[in-house]
Amino acid sequence: MKTRYLLFLLCWPLAAAAETHVQPGTMYVSDQLRITVRTGQGNQHRIIKTLKSGDKVEVLEATDTGYAFVRTADGTEGWVRSQYLVAEPIARDRLAAAEARLERLGQRVATLRENLAEVKAERARLQKENAALTRKVAALEKQVEHLNQVAARPIQLDKENKRLKEQNLQLENDLQLKIRENQVLKDRSDREWFVIGAAVLLGGILLGLVLPKLRIRRRSSWDL
Repeated sequence: MKTRYLLFLLCWPLAAAAETHVQPGTMYVSDQLRITVRTGQGNQHRIIKTLKSGDKVEVLEATDTGYAFVRTADGTEGWVRSQYLVAEPIARDRLAAAEARLERLGQRVATLRENLAEVKAERARLQKENAALTRKVAALEKQVEHLNQVAARPIQLDKENKRLKEQNLQLENDLQLKIRENQVLKDRSDREWFVIGAAVLLGGILLGLVLPKLRIRRRSSWDL
């Protein structure tokens, strides 16, 4: 159906051109099996050449008698019937040209499809590579984070060591202060015990001096 429609489109301008008057210039033999080139205008003149459909001729002279004086591709000059000449290539040749063009277009489309398939395959490959690179970047980021944590540990340990040293120094200072306080308390306690001991000793001495006198007085009072 498409081929018949294409033939109709190709033949329609040719049929319209056949109805026009032949003009000097390049023209083509219309859709006829054979036409004759004669030495004069009319069938009584000698045939000098035959032309087939699609042959190109150059019209040298156009007349109103239904004949045109032409020159063929090999240089032969003679008269042919004007009704067999058209201004465009015949439908068969145009169809062949159209089919050739369609074939070229089909090949172009096939090439474009192949290119598209290659582009899609390349795109899929790049997407896979991109996904792999994304995973690799994520893994590298984790490694970097781990390395940063490892690198930060000495700094943290150094800070912790300094803190512990300061804490230890503070504890030593507190210990020395406690030792001094204990020594002061001990010295105070020793002094207090010394005073108590001295007081007890003094009290004992006083009692030793006073008690004999009290006994003597008691005896004296008893004697009276």
